[in-house]
Amino acid sequence: MLSVEVIRMDTVETSRSSRSDRLPAGVYLLGFSLFAMGSAEFLLAGVLPAVADDLDVTLSSAGFLITAFALGVVIGGPPFAVLSLRWPRRTALVATQGLFAVSVAVGLLGGYPVLLATRVVSGVAYAGFFAVASVTAIGLVTPDRKARASGVVVSGLSVAMVAGGPAGTLLSHFTDWRGGFWAVVALTVAGISGCLLGLPGADPDADRTAGPSVSREFATMRTPALWGIYAITILTTAAYMITFNYLAAMLEDVTALSEAWIPAILALFGAGAFVGLSIGGRVSDRRPHLALLTGASATVLLSIAMLAAIHKVWAVVPTVLLLGIAAFVLNPALYGRVFTIAAAAPTLAGATTVSAFQLGISITPVLAAVSLTQGAALTSVCLIGAALAAAAVPLVLLDRARQAR
Repeated sequence: MLSVEVIRMDTVETSRSSRSDRLPAGVYLLGFSLFAMGSAEFLLAGVLPAVADDLDVTLSSAGFLITAFALGVVIGGPPFAVLSLRWPRRTALVATQGLFAVSVAVGLLGGYPVLLATRVVSGVAYAGFFAVASVTAIGLVTPDRKARASGVVVSGLSVAMVAGGPAGTLLSHFTDWRGGFWAVVALTVAGISGCLLGLPGADPDADRTAGPSVSREFATMRTPALWGIYAITILTTAAYMITFNYLAAMLEDVTALSEAWIPAILALFGAGAFVGLSIGGRVSDRRPHLALLTGASATVLLSIAMLAAIHKVWAVVPTVLLLGIAAFVLNPALYGRVFTIAAAAPTLAGATTVSAFQLGISITPVLAAVSLTQGAALTSVCLIGAALAAAAVPLVLLDRARQAR
């Protein structure tokens, strides 16, 4: 009888352990919502010529629509996070998604000036949602799974990069360029429904005096270690994105790959991102600096390896996949460190993290232009990426030393 009871208890413990290892459904809902909204960011690049023709503007003017969204994210996200600080998180999530959907829809119904203005607004809403979603996700799990939960939310962005943007572009070619954006609006509305049904509302018994404080949020932002993490975020994001942003051009001009195969190679980067997020999410909760050092160092080596690999298809395929893994091993660790340092006031810190990621993406064209306008080879962007990732390594070591003290 005793052995039967022991077996039964072991079975119960195993079942509990299995259940506890699963993340709440709300975390995945937040990842889906980020996928829906993030698809709009990656979709525009694929339909930019059609937008320019339809709105009767130059291609460079149409390109400002991408810049407008980025500016909204970088500049508008943190102030929005402060303004919504006292809102219940589900309210903030629904409000940001609603503002995003409305701004996208209004932009589709107007001309170029309206579209330009609404792209800024949608960037602000996107950044606000991203920040609140990250804070909400870590609030739904135990402390030992914060980085993993953040990784699931961020994975929505990698799905948007790999699937949402290309699928929206394809839809736009069968309809007109607006078709993909209307699909984004529909998916965002679905995300609002999911948040309303699947996330907890405000706790009526919660102690409001112990809730978010604007002064505490700003005080936390004065922490030097936090700005060190932001610097690492900007450097590492720019490091892998500068190679990814010019990968299609390198595959066409250097590898001489058929245009039909280029999307498949780009999708490998996204596939690697999924693997990297999974690894990073599980490692970062216990050893964040191991994930940061591994990701940054691997990005250095793979960026340099790309200089040779880009000349052969058989070599570039695994290199792109591994670069995606290395790049996204970093992200859960970055979020984990931010929310550890800013545990008492995470909302503004989370919003600034989103801005740091976007700033890293936004500076890549400027850095590439510095090299390419001087007559350097297209592959020189890989060396810039390696240098940026290498510059992040001493900052990671400094953060590790600070944590040890």
